[in-house]
Amino acid sequence: MQFGLFSHIPWPEGTDPGQILAETTEQVQYGEELGFQSAWFAEHHFTRYGLGSSSLLILGHIAARTETIRLGTAILVPPLHHPIRLAEETATLDLLSGGRLDVGFGRGSAGYEYTGYDVDQAESQARFQETIRIVEQLWTTPNYSFEGEYYQLNQITLVPGPAQQPPPIYIAATLTHATLEFVVSTGHPLIIGVVLDTPDALTLCRRFTQMSAEAGFSVPMSRIPFSRYFYVAETEEEAIRDTREALNWVLDMLQWRRTFTHGSEVTHRLDDFRQQRTELPTGYEHLFKNRAIIGTPETCIAQIKALEAEGLDNFICNFDFGGIPHAKVMRSMELFSREVMPHFDKTMVKSGGIV
Repeated sequence: MQFGLFSHIPWPEGTDPGQILAETTEQVQYGEELGFQSAWFAEHHFTRYGLGSSSLLILGHIAARTETIRLGTAILVPPLHHPIRLAEETATLDLLSGGRLDVGFGRGSAGYEYTGYDVDQAESQARFQETIRIVEQLWTTPNYSFEGEYYQLNQITLVPGPAQQPPPIYIAATLTHATLEFVVSTGHPLIIGVVLDTPDALTLCRRFTQMSAEAGFSVPMSRIPFSRYFYVAETEEEAIRDTREALNWVLDMLQWRRTFTHGSEVTHRLDDFRQQRTELPTGYEHLFKNRAIIGTPETCIAQIKALEAEGLDNFICNFDFGGIPHAKVMRSMELFSREVMPHFDKTMVKSGGIV
């Protein structure tokens, strides 16, 4: 079984973005020491929900400070990028990292991100598919030409090309059947984010694997990176106490972001929105039960084993969410590596590294 790290790189009010990025880098470095196989970051724009507006730059910075951990995008939003530039930047990052890049694509959901980039969100599905196909071909095909609805390429050769030929691709889907059909048609694995409840996410995984088999690709459940909020503590009470405020921040931000069609919530106060809203989000208990693996090592082991029984084999752990203090994130990662990982891997893991 594989375990990776994931973060939106949240930026709560009153915190410093430079410090957050430095702590994020430190978490990945420590994760590499502890035996995590990958680290994934999301692309977001104009929002405190995540500092990933230049996620490839962030991964390049981390690549220079790590040696073995794979580096992933979960996800890049292709409609907001020119495909040539996206192919160039991902190829260069793959080369600089020594062939450690995993590329996750998704359409995103925030309308004001599309508005800010002056891209019609109604075109997102077509732009999404076209851009992914172009990027994949540019990675491997010299003198590549393409005539599409949005882009026309005439004998383009990517310089430099990626170290991997090509880098692995993962594609996100949630509720849109057209997106799921496209993922299946590519032969690439699905990638599951933290936005779906676990029962819905498992249903989607089963649909994908069935459709993939029918399409002749037969991508197994074990190849799907499956993300959940993770937190491990010595007691259940401590785990709940440490994560309640953070998960409530996530819920509030998700609800608040949906009220914007342009601009950003960054210049406003979350407390003002909380006082003015007329409808409450689903609440901590819902995320705790449906999108998270939070508790003692024993609790986490049992929940992971239940998902393993479904065929999942690649867990992406979002330890850093909602402004949880850096020291607590690091402590949770260490406890997970020492008390949870050994139950799923013959390699025993100790604090500070693998033995």
